[in-house]
Amino acid sequence: MAQTYGTFAALAGAVFAAAPLWAQDTIITAHGISTFGELQLPADFTHLPYVNPDAPKGGEISVWAFGGFDSMNPYSIKGRAAGLSSAPYEAILTGTADEIGASYCLLCTTLEYPEDRSWVIFNLRPEVTFSDGTPLTAEDVMFTYQTFLAKGLTDFRTVLATQVESVEVLGPHRIKFTFKADVPHRDLPASMGGLPVISKAHYEANALDLEESTMTPMLGSGPYVPGRIDVGKSVTWVRNPDYWGADLPLNQGRGNFDTIRIEYYSDYDAAFEGFKAGNYTFRNEASSIKWATGFDFPEVANGQIVKAELADGSKAPGQAFLFNLRREKFQDPRVREAIGLMFNYEWSNATLFYGIYARIDSIWENTWLEAIGTPTPAEATILQPLVDEGLLPATILTDEAVMAPTSGERQLDRPNLRRASALLDEAGWTVGSDGRRRNAAGQVLSVEMLNDSPSFDRIMNPYIENLKALGIDARLTRVDNAQMEARTRPPSYDFDMITGNARSDYISGSELKQFYGSETADVSAFNIMGLKSPAVDRLINVVMASQSLDDLTVATQALDRVLRAERFWVPQWYKDVHTIAYYNMYEHPETLPPYALGELDFWWYNAEKAEALRAAGVLR
Repeated sequence: MAQTYGTFAALAGAVFAAAPLWAQDTIITAHGISTFGELQLPADFTHLPYVNPDAPKGGEISVWAFGGFDSMNPYSIKGRAAGLSSAPYEAILTGTADEIGASYCLLCTTLEYPEDRSWVIFNLRPEVTFSDGTPLTAEDVMFTYQTFLAKGLTDFRTVLATQVESVEVLGPHRIKFTFKADVPHRDLPASMGGLPVISKAHYEANALDLEESTMTPMLGSGPYVPGRIDVGKSVTWVRNPDYWGADLPLNQGRGNFDTIRIEYYSDYDAAFEGFKAGNYTFRNEASSIKWATGFDFPEVANGQIVKAELADGSKAPGQAFLFNLRREKFQDPRVREAIGLMFNYEWSNATLFYGIYARIDSIWENTWLEAIGTPTPAEATILQPLVDEGLLPATILTDEAVMAPTSGERQLDRPNLRRASALLDEAGWTVGSDGRRRNAAGQVLSVEMLNDSPSFDRIMNPYIENLKALGIDARLTRVDNAQMEARTRPPSYDFDMITGNARSDYISGSELKQFYGSETADVSAFNIMGLKSPAVDRLINVVMASQSLDDLTVATQALDRVLRAERFWVPQWYKDVHTIAYYNMYEHPETLPPYALGELDFWWYNAEKAEALRAAGVLR
């Protein structure tokens, strides 16, 4: 079971596009499909290379989540979905944690497609059943596609409608997707194979609505089903003993826990105390101060709780302060640059983070796709037409890629303050007798930072102080998670700045239209900034049309360069290790894959160690 958390991001991330112009006379039948190159795993593989195929089944792992939940529907913007609420739903194809751009048959035995990828046929496994034992058929796949096309997130279905020409059920376990001729096809077979499949009969019998918040989960075919649900407080997922795919090579050594429990906390400190008290047993620590100073209690010292740092080769998550570009005051990039200059990362990392983080500069940070220095000749070839058409300034061809500003050791960096002040003066926001900046119309430059995480106060308050020193009427507004969702989702977008993520994938395609495209900017749950840039739109199309990994790399670097020049974010930080703590009853393969920690996927429970903890009175 892949680790997911009830968002639409995994589904949206599967929707890529682009295709080379190959002949159509050769039909490929395979056990999977790769964007570029060959699949690493042969058709007769026995298990994934990074799992322990002999891992025992049993036990429970429990984690914590922030806030609460009021829905079991992960595919609606209404309500807040419970953690792991997308876990019951499998797709026809699935990826792995050690291979980029590869999708392998899960619900299918094989897929068929021509070399130009203009259509795909999935041959479904006849033994697949939903968790209630009813068969999963091509009709369910058709119904799922039609439901997401009609009722999926607006930004997603807008893109989906441009890609698929027709869908045909060719038999009980055989379905064909034919793609529109005027769109790139490179990733469309994997896109359609990445759609989660739900039961048509169950959906209709329960009068469900994909667009609505509901506590009645849809029916899927995955290895875990809902168990005990305490709305807003706790949710437990139970391993289905009759799971149809338990013996598949793809699933060997995975889905090892009998139960996965998620406990909700409204306060970060309370959640930490809950871990110490044994209310839950696995913690992926996100607080640098907790990691540096909080794990000094006896259970860590005597080995009953393991505190470890494990390597993480993943792309940085793009965490940043995001501007709402729909607000007129943020239309001038000089204003955004000035505000960005006042966040002192270096002081924050040394004073607040104990030096454990690195700065994010790129949307594709910690990958080979990051734009570096001035444009390469290959990048310039892509960018020059956009300059010639006036969509980009000529400086994009000569300037180095925008980097996050560097500050000094004091909280308020004086050189950056002077530079930011000059930028705001140029933009028409001058300082009045009261020390506040106003424009020609007399409006005060105000910035409200919206925050639903108390643990972030210590980070945001110094930033607020720096902005006030610049003459900005800055304030921190604390809201609960329900208010946060309501104010940052379409159609309200009622915020100035929030902490969010500038999203990306290793091999990007049409999901970029959801993340950064003008077409979906006012309906997207992902383009929270509201970015609308004709140059970015054009570059997204270039990325989608890339026909080789080299072409994709150059196009992505060019897009990264232009996105960073838009300054819609104040990039924050990331770390290249997993900082985790857990009760000493879990084990994992000696070598973890580069792109996943996998604690809910391929770790396992050691019953003898658990019994020793219980005997010592450590576990509740």
